[in-house]
Amino acid sequence: MANEESNAQAAGIDVGTPAAPTVDWDDSEMRSTYANVVNASSTREEVTLFFGTNQTWNPTKAREFHVRLTDRIVLNPHAAKRLWVLVGAILGEYESRFGKLDVEGLATSAAKAAAAAKGGNGKKAQAPAAGKAD
Repeated sequence: MANEESNAQAAGIDVGTPAAPTVDWDDSEMRSTYANVVNASSTREEVTLFFGTNQTWNPTKAREFHVRLTDRIVLNPHAAKRLWVLVGAILGEYESRFGKLDVEGLATSAAKAAAAAKGGNGKKAQAPAAGKAD
């Protein structure tokens, strides 16, 4: 046995360390869609992401927006966390190359949530869902 291990090490094979699996990405049924609106909801067991496009022709005059939802992705919380980490890394790389992204309403909503949390009402404040205006 020891002789087999020394032969494997001499051949450049790392003994005792499992090899990382190779992933075969099958894109034969993949489709591409465009979304400029995203929202999310969750339960204890799943995270649901909704994707769509804003159909409002003149958003400066509109008091109501029409969004055509095209895709719903349902993930378990572990897959959602991996997606969160992956998207965060991608956006970090994007911002280091092209500059900081400012998303309308998010800074204002976060500030309001922080102020409400400090208000002493005993309830933990929640930021509004992504994609919803104040």
